[in-house]
Amino acid sequence: MSIKRKLSPKQAEELLTILKERFEANMNRHENLKWSEIQKKIETNSEKLWSLFEMERTGGEPDVIRYDDKRNQYIFYDCSKETPKDRRSLCYDRKALDSRKENKPKNNVLDLVSAMGIELLTEEQYRELQSFGNFDTKTSSWILTPTHIRDLGGALFADFRYDQVFIYHNGAESYYAARGFRGSLRI
Repeated sequence: MSIKRKLSPKQAEELLTILKERFEANMNRHENLKWSEIQKKIETNSEKLWSLFEMERTGGEPDVIRYDDKRNQYIFYDCSKETPKDRRSLCYDRKALDSRKENKPKNNVLDLVSAMGIELLTEEQYRELQSFGNFDTKTSSWILTPTHIRDLGGALFADFRYDQVFIYHNGAESYYAARGFRGSLRI
């Protein structure tokens, strides 16, 4: 079954309104950028618009973090105060999900990231996000795990406590009601 990756005109208009309002309310995240230029870029790429819709629909509250002038791309991160509500209680990847014999979570992070057409935040990106405010003060978010750690059965997650970003490890098959994931999207 293929996923419909195109929004109706009404959905697109509503999403662009939300994104514009968030952009204008959080200028500290993207000083010197102009919404009109960002909107033009979004409107010319229906797949990316759909991915932004998925980020928004699942509680991510995507917003522009910066512009990559070398690649001519705007970069969006999930900017919800806590890890996105509809992306919690997930183990790290398909291998971890398949390894669970009982009490399996409904899905895994890497499959959802792929289905949404986004990328999982790296440790560097997670730290960059934290420079714009305090995120995940009550929750935590899975972050992209280096292959050598994943090969040993582990996965990384992060949160913000005591005015500090903490990077932790857990078994990749673990999942918690307060742990989800944050993504990024280049347009």
